[in-house]
Amino acid sequence: MFWKFDLHTSSHLEALLDKEDVTLAELMDEEDVLQECKAQNRRLLVFLCQDQSMQELVRLITTEPPTGVEETKRFKYPNIACELLTSDVGVINDKLGNEEPLLESLYAFLEQPSPLNPLLASFFSKTIGNLITRKTEQVISFLQKKDGFLSLVLKHIDTSAMMDVLLRLISCVEPPPLRLETLTWLNEQKLAQRLIELIHPERDEERQSNASQTLCDIIRLSRDQASQLQEISQPDPLLTVLESQECVEQLLQNMFSGERTESCIVNGIQVLLTLLEIRRPGFERSYTVNSSILLAIQPHLIHFHQLLLEPPKREPMLTTLGVLEEPLGNTRLHVARLVASLLYTSSASHAVVAQELCRLNTLNLLLDLFFKYTWNNFLHLQVELCVAAIVRPCELNETPTSELSDISENSAHNLMVTHLFQHCHLVQRILEAWEENDKIQSDRGMRRGYMGHLTRIANTVVHNLEKGPVHTQIKLPEDYRGRWETFVDQTLSETNRKNTIDLVGTGNPRPSSEDDMESPFPKELTIQQAFSDYQIQQMTANFVDQFGFNDEEFT
Repeated sequence: MFWKFDLHTSSHLEALLDKEDVTLAELMDEEDVLQECKAQNRRLLVFLCQDQSMQELVRLITTEPPTGVEETKRFKYPNIACELLTSDVGVINDKLGNEEPLLESLYAFLEQPSPLNPLLASFFSKTIGNLITRKTEQVISFLQKKDGFLSLVLKHIDTSAMMDVLLRLISCVEPPPLRLETLTWLNEQKLAQRLIELIHPERDEERQSNASQTLCDIIRLSRDQASQLQEISQPDPLLTVLESQECVEQLLQNMFSGERTESCIVNGIQVLLTLLEIRRPGFERSYTVNSSILLAIQPHLIHFHQLLLEPPKREPMLTTLGVLEEPLGNTRLHVARLVASLLYTSSASHAVVAQELCRLNTLNLLLDLFFKYTWNNFLHLQVELCVAAIVRPCELNETPTSELSDISENSAHNLMVTHLFQHCHLVQRILEAWEENDKIQSDRGMRRGYMGHLTRIANTVVHNLEKGPVHTQIKLPEDYRGRWETFVDQTLSETNRKNTIDLVGTGNPRPSSEDDMESPFPKELTIQQAFSDYQIQQMTANFVDQFGFNDEEFT
């Protein structure tokens, strides 16, 4: 079927190769040069693999092109050069990976002063990444001989392409023994500690953000690949260090040293949240959080609590509902996410965390913020997750660790439940907020933005009052007991009925059994479902952070 091939274009390329003085630029001007390279056109590959051609290709991707032309044209040849070098053709990989002068020319890009051209950095990262995958032993051996390699990469970490170089070294080295050797080398170079040093108020925001993201990716990649290293009976040295109490303490000290900036605190919390992950969306496997992480965090809970009271100063914010004089801010939202994650991770079983949260009255403060920031659904979800984790922790129970506390898991759970209902007055707050919303709506006002989450919180309380040990911890005052019973039997029941009708009306599945039809309350969400909501919210919040939306505008 000859019509599949462009014989004219191919013959033109062949004609160029017939010329004795053909140049690399002439060949790169041909539209099908990359296609012919991948199709392993023998004559073209012979030309490309000449020393002069390879040196020129490397020079193009590592040297700033001349100015004075349009950006698209200016980077035309560097882009094509990168595509040729990473076309995954064996002879090109062999030539570039086996010859040290070419590797030296490529490596010299790292020795340029900051800031690197981000486009050239991406070409460098893609090329060295391809070599790490295809010529692993040669490239790892070359890099290990370079004493300043890691220092140079971290020097340029404000360029996101440098993160990719590090992650390639962690995720793309095979077989497992060589991967362990590479991880051990990176650990001996103190990669984890040096990345943590970059999350500091005195560092620029881009450097902090990229260091934080790199640490998060290392943690997730290391946990995902742990089973492969288990085959050779060796723990991941980088993950071991990152989960150590000493390393987490260093991160926390950086976050709270000197001026407390939102960038440093938020980026630090992102790393803590990753360390506390017990499950990832799309992954069946769950993780056990090392108790050393909780031991390191516990003494700093007072600092996080203080951030809820006095976050970094923010200017008034114009929202769709008017001017917000004191925005909640990214710092307080991330602190709320951290508290929710701690409660889900430990299920209130690690007594030191439970005791400190109760002593500080952090949950009460989060409830205050829940009702103050009427339209911040990101915050509302975190508070809902905190309540759910406290009143129904049994699904997440872990074996208590004696070094954390002599208090039993049940005692810690009872402490949290008692605090939530007796000291934070959760039931009373639900009733008062509901009545206030009804009054506002009766005066033709707008329904409060937290009412959906408040409904779910109320249902969670009802379910656990009915079936769990929670009811033994709740002693409502006489005047509230009757109001609560009436609210549950009438108001909440009717709200659930309307919500069910709305769900059916939107095409969602009807209740799956007669019990579901008869019950005025929806079936309780499982911990897994709630955690899935939590993870989705985290990803949404990251999206908002990245693109600069105002969280107050989301209702």
